[in-house]
Formats: sequence, structure tokens, C-alpha cells
Amino acid sequence: MAVFPEQRMSILTLGVSDMDAACAFYSDVLGLTPFLTEGITMYDMGGFVFGLWEREKLHEDIGMMGNSCPPGTCPNFAIAYNARSIAEVDEIFGRLRERKVEIAKEPHKADWGGYSGYFVDPEGNAWEVAYNPHWGLTKEGHVTLSKEGTA
Repeated sequence: MAVFPEQRMSILTLGVSDMDAACAFYSDVLGLTPFLTEGITMYDMGGFVFGLWEREKLHEDIGMMGNSCPPGTCPNFAIAYNARSIAEVDEIFGRLRERKVEIAKEPHKADWGGYSGYFVDPEGNAWEVAYNPHWGLTKEGHVTLSKEGTA
């Protein structure tokens, strides 16, 4: 069985050193309109979410601060797979453990109201697996910003 029940990703979050400059670039230069700008900035990309977050906060969330990665080597982005339930998050992490994948942060209740954990690939790239009770997923796995019309 595959680790992910569906072949997709939900969110790509970039860790940035200057939120104001990054937001200005993506909003003013590229013309993207954010739907969330409180602490993290997120853009709806038509069923996929693109986010900007302060680099240090991203590293802390991944669990890769201090001794877990040498200075300058922590990833500056995270890919997220939004699961359909807390149980699905736990099932995915169970399959990751069976395959001896490095878990950077065990699944836990997150301060934003969801449930998430992180693992890293052999190159150290971070993946978050999360259940977000505030968003929905369509039958095809596309993120919706409301629970209406979700499968």
C-alpha cells in the first residue's frame, strides 16, 4: 500500500526572511490575492494553496531547529498533504514508520486547530501531513476554503 491514499499535494509553503517584501512581490508584482494574512500569508491557487511564512517559524514548526539541522541547512519550504481526517494522518505516519522514514515532528494537535506532523525525505525536504478542520477537500483532493461541497 502507498503511504499517501491519494497522489497529490495540498500546500507549498515558502519560508521567507522578509514577509513584507515577499508578500509585496507575490501580491503586487505577480498579482496574487491572499485569502489569509494573519501570521502566515496564503493564496488560493485553484485547489492548491501557496503560502508564505517567516523562515524561523517554519523551521520551528517542522521541528528542525537547533541541533536537528546545522545552520543554513534547514529547508526553506514545506510541502503539505492535507488528509481527510485525524485518523488518516495517523495511518500515513504509521506507514511512514513501517518504511523507516525520518519523522521530524510527530503528529499532534496544532495551535491553529488542526492536527499535523512532519517527515523528511532522504534529501531533508520537509513534508507536512495535516488534517485541517477549517478547510475541505473535494472528491479529487483539491483544497476548498470552506467545508461546503466537500467529499
